[in-house]
Amino acid sequence: MPRIINGEKNNIVGENIRILRVTRRMSQQDLADKLDEKGVYVCRGSISRIEDGLRTVTDIELKGFSEIFNVSVNDLFVERDPFGEQIK
Repeated sequence: MPRIINGEKNNIVGENIRILRVTRRMSQQDLADKLDEKGVYVCRGSISRIEDGLRTVTDIELKGFSEIFNVSVNDLFVERDPFGEQIK
């Protein structure tokens, strides 16, 4: 299956996932465990690669992240400051 890769990043939500996770005082393992509870298996190492932009993110994973962080899927694409606040 072909993948769209811009040469630098394999996703555009990774940094927001990191910001949301850190502002909620969750470890990568905590996030992986919460996803697992929702039936979405993503190991801690994959969370790291997603946050670093080295791994693509599936639609099911996006839905899981949005539910865990209590934000819309669209909010995962919004630019944020290091404190998790949306930049307008």
